[in-house]
Amino acid sequence: MDLYEHQARQLFDRHGIVVPRAEVTDSPKEAREIARRLGGRAVVKAQVKTGGRGKAGGVKFAADPAAAELTARQILGMDIKGHRVGTVMLAEPVAVEVEFYVSYVLDRAHGRFLAIASAEGGMDIEEVAATRPEAVARVPVDPAEGVTASKAAEIAEAAGLPARAVDVLVRLWQVLVREDALLVEVNPLVRTTGGQILALDGKVTLDDNAAFRQARWGAETGGHTDPLEAAAAARGLTYVRLDGEVGVIGNGAGLVMSTLDVVAGCGARPANFLDIGGGASAQVMADGLGVILSDPAVRSVLVNVFGGITACDAVAEGIVRALDTVRLTRPLVVRLDGNNAARGREILDARRHPLVEQATTMDGAARRAADLATAA
Repeated sequence: MDLYEHQARQLFDRHGIVVPRAEVTDSPKEAREIARRLGGRAVVKAQVKTGGRGKAGGVKFAADPAAAELTARQILGMDIKGHRVGTVMLAEPVAVEVEFYVSYVLDRAHGRFLAIASAEGGMDIEEVAATRPEAVARVPVDPAEGVTASKAAEIAEAAGLPARAVDVLVRLWQVLVREDALLVEVNPLVRTTGGQILALDGKVTLDDNAAFRQARWGAETGGHTDPLEAAAAARGLTYVRLDGEVGVIGNGAGLVMSTLDVVAGCGARPANFLDIGGGASAQVMADGLGVILSDPAVRSVLVNVFGGITACDAVAEGIVRALDTVRLTRPLVVRLDGNNAARGREILDARRHPLVEQATTMDGAARRAADLATAA
């Protein structure tokens, strides 16, 4: 389950990661009072579980309490990528010298976590990752060893982060482990003109399977506000809606994230993150395709699977059976590799669906899906 930004910041603060003062409200009048308590000026931020708020007009600076009330009134009720804004967070402004990006994400395909960091954070981090991947460091983390001070120093050096970010990297790992998270992200992590390291924004995805030992989650989490995410969650799917046109299905968070990067590098935008994990039954594939095809922005779908415990022929059987229950309305590109890949390709070839085609490499599959999406 995803947290709102203000909930993620609460977790950061609990674990010693410094965040600017902030309060949340659903009332424009209360926004005026909050701005007054923050010293007059405030950054008003829409609280929705999606990215791109700034570019959509959901993050604005208010120079005084009256402006904070007016701005909150403008943002509340907005629709941002299908998410209605029900609350806003008013945060104390800070003087930013430079922005960074740091995150930890579960890499199911390799049984580990992945640290992703860059010295060039902020709203354009996706563009940086797509156009200059060398500017984004990806460092594997052994879950048995975790992120010690020395490991954090390794991550910071690989990404070009300042030495003072090492402590934040250690504490961010503590957030992930102690809060049972699958993803923790700070974008941007900033150094102020006074030299202080602060987390200005945060994203946290908690592991639903750990709910039995995280009693306090009930006070911190709410349901999905995006209807497609809610529909996916009801089917047990790990799905996050993005703002692109290429639907993506993969097995393993690391593989899916790599696929998103490759799609972006081919000139298209991923429409979602969908990890089917170790299972690719007909029902799982039907549910996944059904959710993705319900997104009107999707123009093509890419299935990228590396067969391991679940063999590729089982994945192919799942796709074929899913095609009997889901009406395929957009082209589907499938890339199978690993265990029983050749047999899986034969199964798909035998089905001869006019909208299904195959590719042998991830790059080739992503390029084809991107071409189909941008040409539609």
